[in-house]
Amino acid sequence: MSVMGRVGTSVRRAKVTPKPLDLPVNRIIESDCIAAMAALPDASVDMVFADPPYNLQLGGDLFRPEGGRVDAVDDDWDKFDTFEAYDNFTRAWLKEARRILKPNGTLWVIGSYHNIFRCGAALQDLGYWILNDIVWRKSNPMPNFRGTRFTNAHETLIWASKSEDSRYTFNYRAMKALNDELQMRSDWVIPICSGGERVKTDGVKAHPTQKPEALLYRVLLACTNKGDVVLDPFFGTGTTGAVARRLGRNWIGIEREKKYVKVARERIASTLELDESAMRTMASKRAQPKVPFGALIETGMIEPGAMLTDSKRRWSARVGADASVEMSGKLGSIHQIGAAAQGAPSCNGWTFWHVEQGEALVALDDLRQRYIATLA
Repeated sequence: MSVMGRVGTSVRRAKVTPKPLDLPVNRIIESDCIAAMAALPDASVDMVFADPPYNLQLGGDLFRPEGGRVDAVDDDWDKFDTFEAYDNFTRAWLKEARRILKPNGTLWVIGSYHNIFRCGAALQDLGYWILNDIVWRKSNPMPNFRGTRFTNAHETLIWASKSEDSRYTFNYRAMKALNDELQMRSDWVIPICSGGERVKTDGVKAHPTQKPEALLYRVLLACTNKGDVVLDPFFGTGTTGAVARRLGRNWIGIEREKKYVKVARERIASTLELDESAMRTMASKRAQPKVPFGALIETGMIEPGAMLTDSKRRWSARVGADASVEMSGKLGSIHQIGAAAQGAPSCNGWTFWHVEQGEALVALDDLRQRYIATLA
């Protein structure tokens, strides 16, 4: 703050370098989310990513056709006595989240049809400005075993700025590069957690609603910059922290369940790459979906900073976090840089570029086929 003193009729302002806010960055706060956020300074975080309780209001167990019980969300943390109680809880944490957001900060909240519309109304009532709603379409959703409704194959994310006048961060070029030079749309096809990415404790999944790292990768890459502070008030098993660390962002996690805190700490401290073995399945013979190169980056099949080369090792290019590639100072897509390397009018970057894995060169197209297999 400025120090002011009067000399005659003039005012002198002594410049004092402000001290950085004392934030518990890259730590998990073991507490109720509302109390923990209330202890944080005003305008101190760049993004809040929230995956709050769904308030599923389940009416008994759900069973598969063969008689097996479905491992649904039936934990106490997801239970509220009434809709009014849930709405009061929602407004309380959203109010604190808005207070601690910087003026140009944004909030993301994800939910199902059980709660996302109630969250959206509360957001608008509290002064947030909704920028987009994103549909996360699950390529491998859980079937509807009773056969009485449509299969729930998506969840909705709401992206909102702190106010209508906020100059929020949106890395448009990064999103376009991540999507093979096409504008990123508001419907995202990403698999749910399975295989090696699913965090387990004693062979049982640690959390019933763990989100895939690819989803958080896209959110953080789109709306934050390196060094930004991302707060997750419902930290769970630490997906937000893991991806934030991977991308060079600071994070703050709030979690009251000790069993999740332990899992999250171990997860973030360990290697953050997804287990590639979960993706090694046979590719479908059906018409294959279009896959952007960015999907391989989001899921960890190729790491930012990896070097690509052609099959004869004549040219090399470095992979960026947004799926762009750089060669001799020139930046572009795998196709553009492949064409530039050869002095050709066009190039199929999928077959031209390879990445080293062990002692072998693997074509990007081979990695693409492994990814496509996860969508089948």
